[in-house]
Amino acid sequence: MLIDGKQISKKIMEELSSEIKTITSKLGRAPYLSIILIGNNPASEVYVREKLKACKYVGIFGNLTRFDSSASEEEIESDIKKKNDNKDVDGILLQLPLPDHLDSEKLIEFIDPNKDVDGLTTENIGLLVSGNPRFVPATPLGIIELINRMGVELKGRNVVIVGRSKIVGRPLSIIMSGKGANSNATVTLCHSWTSNLIDFTSQADVLIVSTGSANTINGSMIKKGAIVIDVGINKIEDQTKKSGYRLVGDVDFDSAKTKASMITPVPGGVGPMTIAMLMKNVSLSTKL
Repeated sequence: MLIDGKQISKKIMEELSSEIKTITSKLGRAPYLSIILIGNNPASEVYVREKLKACKYVGIFGNLTRFDSSASEEEIESDIKKKNDNKDVDGILLQLPLPDHLDSEKLIEFIDPNKDVDGLTTENIGLLVSGNPRFVPATPLGIIELINRMGVELKGRNVVIVGRSKIVGRPLSIIMSGKGANSNATVTLCHSWTSNLIDFTSQADVLIVSTGSANTINGSMIKKGAIVIDVGINKIEDQTKKSGYRLVGDVDFDSAKTKASMITPVPGGVGPMTIAMLMKNVSLSTKL
């Protein structure tokens, strides 16, 4: 069965649109998301465009502040602090990755944790680890929402996550192994140093792959009947396409779909859910 993230995210966005109308009425203004974009990374440009489009759809005021790729940390810090002090700004998002000369972790820490809709400040990560999350990073939140809406029970299941990033793998492992609603799974977190990866992936009831490398996992590495969530999005050369490339995930879809009971496509799986959950976090930020 295909897990249609595009369709599920559309339903969530419709629900949020109704919620945002109520919030706007109470606040006397629309919720305000401030996005900071530094440089002209092509992928970032696409992601920001999609986020602003989603804002418009649900009724959030999305504002983009652009900086040249040569901008200094002091300039970015000053801008973030102004947005922190602006009571009309509900959420602040620093679009990653940043140019090499900028320290992303340092700059993220300047964001007011109550406006950190990406959930990446030390305070928000700490709250997540403690079991009392404020903001959960949008991609893990989207994966959880996909699983919930597909009616998948995690309690007691063997979950394997391939990839340990601060944005996806680590927060997801905390949520799924926790004691919250639809959690209590046994979680294994694999990464580039994991020996004999197939020994772990082939035992997974739920396999989540977020490595940033095309076709890391193929059908031979998957347990029959497993649920497969592919977080990756990679460009590979394809001269049959007008663009000269096509998008694929971190999982070899064609071989994996013959083994999996449920699987997300790329594109159209996790990606739309990430943006929907960002909108959900902005909605939450108006209540803090």
